Amino acid sequence: MSGGGPGPFRTADVDVADPYPCYRRYREEDPVHRGEDGWYLFRHADVARVLSSRRYGRGGPPARLPEDCPHLHRTVANWMVFMDPPRHTRVRALVAKALTPRIVEGLRPRIGELAGGLVAELAAQGEADLVDGFAAPFPILVISELLGVPKEDRPWFRARAVDLQQATSARVARRPDAFAVAERAAREFGAYFRAEFARRRAEAADGGTDLIAALLAEQGRSGIDEDLLAGTCVHLLTAGHETTTNLLAKGLLALLAHPDRLERLRARPGSLPGAVEELVRYDSPVQMISRWTHEDDRVGGHIVRRGEKVTLVLGSANRDPARFPDPDRLDLHRDARRHTGFGLGIHYCVGAPLARAEAEIGLTALLAGLPGLALADEPVRWADDLVFHGPARMVVRAGGRPTGGPVRGPAREA
Repeated sequence: MSGGGPGPFRTADVDVADPYPCYRRYREEDPVHRGEDGWYLFRHADVARVLSSRRYGRGGPPARLPEDCPHLHRTVANWMVFMDPPRHTRVRALVAKALTPRIVEGLRPRIGELAGGLVAELAAQGEADLVDGFAAPFPILVISELLGVPKEDRPWFRARAVDLQQATSARVARRPDAFAVAERAAREFGAYFRAEFARRRAEAADGGTDLIAALLAEQGRSGIDEDLLAGTCVHLLTAGHETTTNLLAKGLLALLAHPDRLERLRARPGSLPGAVEELVRYDSPVQMISRWTHEDDRVGGHIVRRGEKVTLVLGSANRDPARFPDPDRLDLHRDARRHTGFGLGIHYCVGAPLARAEAEIGLTALLAGLPGLALADEPVRWADDLVFHGPARMVVRAGGRPTGGPVRGPAREA
């Protein structure tokens, strides 16, 4: 990099508990940054433009997957997040028909029951890890309900989802056997769903309202292959797990750091839908995503060549003062629309309505069911991951009154 910029951007050098000062430096001094492995974009306008442009695409599954992981390759190759049109268009239409607003709205009472059950367990413990006790199991329970997975299978599903993330998240380096673990999970997931498809066809069940029933009905009309159907089910199960976990944990962390906002939400729970959008903007559960350039393009005075990798720093884009005035301030009344937390363009998160519902209902359950909710004395421990970004352990007290004390991490306000 020429000039007197902040130097090469390396995720390993960023304070994972509070990456925003680092983002600010690059956004102000080198917003279209040539890094060691491609380009990094830090401004909202540039990120939004690339997300909405057909000049950029996903470029297929991660190239780093080992060749001796056939089940992992077959599973991930059928995730629409790694597809480009026209295949992406077809699969997205399939999922959109199965994951309609009507289905999500119909599930809201059950989502509330699931959240209430987890909150009751937290209350009984008095002091517990919010990630392990609520934020992580909650989205798995919801998507299992949506898919129609039997209750007794859900602990197994959660364990397999965590194993599969060893290959698909940035935390893979933490385990030497990560790909072997993920390969086994992919094999077991594939076998499970294929057996479930066969069972339902043999029973000739009709009129089902869960997501597997909807996908099977769509398969009968469109003739999609079994690999795509199974891969889509696994994707639906896993895609919203870590992201929604981080949204819930970081959303609550931000509110605990701002007790005045928290109390206003308790008093006016009807304002939670808008608050969720601001929480996503303020501390995005996914901090960066990658695209590959399909044709030469000019971004911020730089030529980005065909085939080059472009990393879009969503966390920085959502704190860009050119788009969001006073961006480091948590303002639950802000118009946070056009944030990039759920993406933009053709890859806009098809599960965003479900994620919003989970966040609204989950936070409502926590605030209403645990009136004395506060961080415990144990420091928040952050996962070593700047992509799927959030706490790995966050111990809270269910009793007493919130202290309103300082919180280490991006929930700080200047």
